[in-house]
Amino acid sequence: MSSSNDAVGGLYKVSNSFVEFFKLRTANDNLSEENTLLKNKVQVLENRLNSLTDTVNNSGWKSVSIPPENEYTYISAKVIRNTTHLSQNYITLNKGSNQGITSDMGVISDDGVVGIVKIVSPKFSIVIPILNPIIQISSKFKKNNYTGPLVWNGIDYRFANLNDIARHVRFSLGDTLITSGLTKQFPEGIMVGTINDYNIKESDAYYNIQVKLAVNFRMLTHVKVINYLNYKEQTALEDEAADIKKMK
Repeated sequence: MSSSNDAVGGLYKVSNSFVEFFKLRTANDNLSEENTLLKNKVQVLENRLNSLTDTVNNSGWKSVSIPPENEYTYISAKVIRNTTHLSQNYITLNKGSNQGITSDMGVISDDGVVGIVKIVSPKFSIVIPILNPIIQISSKFKKNNYTGPLVWNGIDYRFANLNDIARHVRFSLGDTLITSGLTKQFPEGIMVGTINDYNIKESDAYYNIQVKLAVNFRMLTHVKVINYLNYKEQTALEDEAADIKKMK
């Protein structure tokens, strides 16, 4: 009788653990959705505050003109597949075109830059993360604004390389890298990582810099997809400029 009670008690304990686990997972999903809603509201308020001018209209209110490069909204999504061991990794999200996601949208987490959406179906989307050398993210030193492309070297999921940093640039170990805003999928100022190591030879014009990524891709569960509202207009204009250059 005692053994039977112990066994039943153990089963109840295991059962309760499973129930608590699934409750916690649901709570995390809900929290991610709420955080994204708050981030959208904060983005709107920041844009309005940053764009207030001294121009006053007839009603006495100051006019508001949001800079077009700051017009973003965010879509929360959950990671349902994620590779970190391949030479070209990818991430699958549980949301797609039904939720407003399209290809070429930037993807971030609460820690920093994740990657760029590549393929979209109605219910799912595939993200090319930083851990894939086919994409480059324009990054800059937070302290001096000097920019360079961030590229994964295909070796370690924790690190990537910052390229094209000339030898006259001054920086230190631990310096912060953020998005420069020159990769239009990402607004300026999103965390990328920190300088982990660097070296340069006497004959080299550029540093060899290793960056410790801000995002731990092996613990990635929830992300935010960036909807840059003026992406199509900017892209079309840049494509038109490129066509003019080809004609010449």
